[in-house]
Amino acid sequence: MRRILIVGGGYAGFYAAWKLEKKLRRGEAEVTLVDPRPYLTYQPFLPEVVAGSVEARHAGVSLRRHLRRTRIVAGKVTAIDHAHHVVTVQPADGEPFERSYDTIVVTAGAVTRTLPVPGIAEQAIGLKHVEEAVAIRDRLLTAFDRAAALPAGPQRRKLLTVTFVGGGFSGVEGFGELLSLATALLKRYPELHRDELRFHLVEASDRILPEVTDRPGRWVVRELERRGAHVHLNTLVTSAKDGHVTLSTGEEFDAELIVWTAGNGANPVVGRHTDLPVDERGFLVVRPDLRVEGVADAWAAGDDAAVPDLTSPVPGTRTVPNAQHAYRQGKLLARNIIATLRGREPKPYVHHSLGAIATLGLGRGIFQYKRLVIKGLPAWLMHRGYHVLAVPTWERKIRVLAVWLTQALFGRDILSLASVQHPRDAFVAAGRTVADAARRGQDQPAKGLASIPQVVPAAGKVPEIR
Repeated sequence: MRRILIVGGGYAGFYAAWKLEKKLRRGEAEVTLVDPRPYLTYQPFLPEVVAGSVEARHAGVSLRRHLRRTRIVAGKVTAIDHAHHVVTVQPADGEPFERSYDTIVVTAGAVTRTLPVPGIAEQAIGLKHVEEAVAIRDRLLTAFDRAAALPAGPQRRKLLTVTFVGGGFSGVEGFGELLSLATALLKRYPELHRDELRFHLVEASDRILPEVTDRPGRWVVRELERRGAHVHLNTLVTSAKDGHVTLSTGEEFDAELIVWTAGNGANPVVGRHTDLPVDERGFLVVRPDLRVEGVADAWAAGDDAAVPDLTSPVPGTRTVPNAQHAYRQGKLLARNIIATLRGREPKPYVHHSLGAIATLGLGRGIFQYKRLVIKGLPAWLMHRGYHVLAVPTWERKIRVLAVWLTQALFGRDILSLASVQHPRDAFVAAGRTVADAARRGQDQPAKGLASIPQVVPAAGKVPEIR
């Protein structure tokens, strides 16, 4: 039986495994998928997770629940030795181990590209995973609670200042959704004023949303500025030490929340730890049919592969690394692998773009297909309609629709659960308080523990709980 190993459980990897399960004959091949996370992250929903419009768990699709005939290995592939058909896997616990294969499918995806800007590594949050989206939302909600208890001044102004670095789709959508949430929150916080809210979007180039043309891109900038945002084009963040943001234009301000979305970089296992051929950017060189160039039994797709764009009139153009391409490449991967197993020729990847669509906050969006541009509420409804159809499995579609319906009826849920990131704090603090009280020899419970039942022995009686 042929052993197929898939590196990465993102769009391309998940759909490749899903389609292989459906198309492979019994005993024809066994499929193994290696990924450190137990779920596929549906990244187009992350901005809505930031705004609370989609529940965090609904932006993920469980690998074990939906890939029932695939062996799931929880770990990170740290090296690929294709000459010997072996990968090295680092599990969350324990020593690294090797796993052999006959056919490898590399869909490890890209990683957030960071730059050596002082303070960014210590202060910023990315927006590539569910836990990051949840943390961004909770930090904003917590900042509002803290700011409402403070008098007007520098500390309150810092708590109400948000900075996004990067004007691509991820940055603009996350920025627009968080701005929408923050504006809506002001109605619940009469202590705070609209002019205290500061939202900064910093982009190094002269435009945002490179997937749309100049005119719609300029409209997005005007729309964000109309809502009170500050959009800094042709600008770099030169420092973010201790939350003090310094821009290349000389402008400075303090920000409680800094989100880094300034592009993607090659996955380290692909860029530096494989003998498979890579280009100057660290992406795998593949043929139009998704086979790795010049290598047998190796395939690649998604954000870590330089896939030729056969629809472009410009020679050497590569497909844009986005969900639309990864989803379709993953399905073609499965069909092509099965074709080669059965002695048929694989087909090239050819996909004409369906257009570019982005959410800019509740009820706001933009869509462009060639010269057709749709703005505002219609584009936002198109965004939601497209992505609820695109998210894998009917189970996830129904859950997301249920949340949207609930929100339409009752409004946004503004509960912050930032404390779940430190679940033992209350338990540890209570233990310390009890220990301190014992050392002081107090008869009564320490302040804050009055609700804890005390066992008080009485002479000649069974102790009572009171």
